[in-house]
Amino acid sequence: MLIQTAPRIRSSEITPRSVYLNRRRFLSGSLGFGAVLASAPLAEAKFSGLKESPFNTTEPETPYKVVTSYNNYYEFGTSKDQPVKYAGTLQTRPWAVQVEGEVSKPQTLDIDAILKLAPLEERIYRHRCVEGWSIVVPWVGYSLSEILRRVEPTSKAKFVAFQSFYNAKQMPLGRYAGIQLPYVEGLRLDEAMNPLTLLCVGLYGDILPNQNGAPVRIVIPWKYGFKSIKSIVKIKLVDKQPPSTWNIENSHEYGFYSNVNPQVDHPRWSQATERRLGDFFKRPTLMFNGYGDQVASMYTGMDLRKYF
Repeated sequence: MLIQTAPRIRSSEITPRSVYLNRRRFLSGSLGFGAVLASAPLAEAKFSGLKESPFNTTEPETPYKVVTSYNNYYEFGTSKDQPVKYAGTLQTRPWAVQVEGEVSKPQTLDIDAILKLAPLEERIYRHRCVEGWSIVVPWVGYSLSEILRRVEPTSKAKFVAFQSFYNAKQMPLGRYAGIQLPYVEGLRLDEAMNPLTLLCVGLYGDILPNQNGAPVRIVIPWKYGFKSIKSIVKIKLVDKQPPSTWNIENSHEYGFYSNVNPQVDHPRWSQATERRLGDFFKRPTLMFNGYGDQVASMYTGMDLRKYF
């Protein structure tokens, strides 16, 4: 995996928080609940009437420019500054997500149906990347469990497998990714049903930019960032642990669970501390990324050094 340092962002390039918040207030008054101009340019496509989530962190948000210009998305390049340059070739309309497998009511949902399935929330989550950097992002979406309950998992369903979109014509740099594509990930069913696991359609009140996983992705805040799979097209409930891309590529370094754990180092660097993008000093890494109250009970009795 290619490791890079955080980008240097001049203060003049960062939108002041007061300007950003005033823009949100204007949008809330001018658009109806859940409104989004999906075919419009990003700057004009906004959500409004978003619910505030009880899971929100109160930590300062990472600037929008940083979050949208420093990305891991190997289909659009292995350097973190490449996805913002090249992801414009991704076509996000039409878009459908298949939900199938060990379910009583399999469904194929287009992006419009996904947007209307449940009230959209803004969730300000902290994230920790395996490379040692972290961010705080206001995501837009709702709990993945809203979809999973509707398809009615059978008693055989124990895990949930996810698959990303891959098209060599739209993603020509994918041939140099060094990993098998399409990208795949997986969760245990109880992890997928946890209220924190987010089906995400936006950030900072906007639709998702392509480089951040448009038009729909998963966000799992207590796990390292590569578990939060982008641009999903398939959700499949299965009876056995599904493959996950980085575990396939190097199981010694990337476990299936990939819970944030300061006591389990990556073989090539410590996980005990992290650097928030935009900060100079490091801070201690929190167990489960600080979400232990919501998720620790799922791992009671497990050896988290073995099941890392």
